[in-house]
Amino acid sequence: MTAIVAPPATRLDLVDSTFEVNEYFHAQGWTDGLPVMPPTEDKVAEMAAGCDLAPYTILGIMAPANGTVTVEKLAANAVMAGCLPEYFPVVLTGMRAVLAPKFNIGGLATTTGGGAPGFIVSGRLADDLGISGGTGCFGPGYRANAAIGRALRLAIRNLGGAHPGDMDKSTQTWPGKYAFCFAENAARNPFAPLRVALGYRQDVSTLTALGLRGVHYINETAQETGRGNLETIAGSMRRMGIVNYMHQGNGSFIAIVLGPEHAREIADDGYSRQDIQEFLFEHARMPMRDLRDRTYWNFRSWPEEYDVDDPEFMVPIVMTPDKFIVLVAGGDGRQSAWLSSWYQTEAVTLEISAR
Repeated sequence: MTAIVAPPATRLDLVDSTFEVNEYFHAQGWTDGLPVMPPTEDKVAEMAAGCDLAPYTILGIMAPANGTVTVEKLAANAVMAGCLPEYFPVVLTGMRAVLAPKFNIGGLATTTGGGAPGFIVSGRLADDLGISGGTGCFGPGYRANAAIGRALRLAIRNLGGAHPGDMDKSTQTWPGKYAFCFAENAARNPFAPLRVALGYRQDVSTLTALGLRGVHYINETAQETGRGNLETIAGSMRRMGIVNYMHQGNGSFIAIVLGPEHAREIADDGYSRQDIQEFLFEHARMPMRDLRDRTYWNFRSWPEEYDVDDPEFMVPIVMTPDKFIVLVAGGDGRQSAWLSSWYQTEAVTLEISAR
């Protein structure tokens, strides 16, 4: 099938100065507030050569401004973010994921809830590229994590038109809007890899795109059993103000990122990934009396069997157990986390490909 192509991106003739380029780009609203690498024609061409598609191939139309996303334009944002050409297949796959209709990038990018995409890489490619799933993997210090996540964020801003105060209506948002990309800790994962759990082969690498509201950290150093750890994780979710309780009908999910020490204890106690999902589904619930007339009550999306007239009815945080996405990442220390999703997005997983 012949690829649909667009005209070349606009060329600018600017002073050959990194400082001047950054000042100009910042004035145009093309940066995230941090310095960028100048996307010169040769660097963009080199980046685009990291995939098997022609530079002017159209990847899709991105809301909210309905900008045309081409390989060349995506490559320009990847250069700006500091990517190496070998990262580009991951960036390309991430863009395909956020352009999937069920990801709803237009809604995620403009909500007052401050949603931002996060990206999880599973497979050998994470090691090959240095995408960290170990100590501090949510934070700074890892070039591939930072540059890949930032490239996709800049593209959403520059090609989708989601600028703060304009189409991006985030009340506060969270630092994931700069970049949020990490890998599984494959070496210390006692369960099947995430990609296998999601239906992909062991020998491929995948990217999972998540529309997230933030990271909720969990400390559990006193309990040393799998059940004890899971009880604490479930208990951390039983709080008012978590919008996921109101919108299970939209297919929203919760990602559970187990630290390696918690994961090992949970696995040693005989819990499988499915057991974890079922335990959390039964225990991460709130009584109807604590949810009524709060948060998004008037816009709730619930199945008919939820009894709104019973104050003791226990509402689960997700619709079904498989809406808990369970993986292992991080380093030493008895810490885990759960990642809350925006309520009108679904997770998208794709095999990483240069096409």
